Amino acid sequence: MFLLFFGTVIQSTRNLWRVGQTVLGIIFRHPITGASIIPLLPDGRIVLIKRRDDGCWALPGGMVDWGEDIPTTVHRELIEETGLELVKITRLVGVYSAPDRDPRIHSICVVVEAEVTGKMEVQDTLEAIEVQAFSPDSLPLGKMSHDHTRQLQDYLKGLTTLA
Repeated sequence: MFLLFFGTVIQSTRNLWRVGQTVLGIIFRHPITGASIIPLLPDGRIVLIKRRDDGCWALPGGMVDWGEDIPTTVHRELIEETGLELVKITRLVGVYSAPDRDPRIHSICVVVEAEVTGKMEVQDTLEAIEVQAFSPDSLPLGKMSHDHTRQLQDYLKGLTTLA
C-alpha cells in the first residue's frame, strides 16, 4: 500500500513538473523541446503506445527535462512508457517544429530510431494505457497522436526530415 501511495506521489510530482514546463513555455513564448522514439525490437517490430489522453496510438517519447540531453530523454521515456531499455540510437529520423504539431503546446520534436530490448510493460499508467509491437506492414497508420503518422511515414520511406 505504501509503495502504491509513494508511486502516486512521484507520478503526481512528474505531472506537476510537466504542467510547470508548459506554463513556462507559454510565459516565455518559446517552444518546448521533446523527443519521439521509433523503438525497434530485435525481430524488427516497431513498438507503439496507446495514449490515455486521446486513445490514439503514438510513438513513445516526451519532453526533455531540464538538464537532460536528447539521448537521456530517449532512455528515460522508453522506460517510463514501454518498460524497454535503450540499446542504442541508430539514426536521426527528423526534427518536427510546426507550431500546430502538438495540440497542447508549440513543441519541437527530435525523432530517432532506436534499438531496444526487454519486456514491454507500461510503467507510466497516467500517460499510456497499452504498449504493443507491430511489424512494419501491420502498423496502425490511421489517426495517431500529434503528428506521429507523418513521423512514422517519413521513417518508413527512409527520409530524414526537417519540418
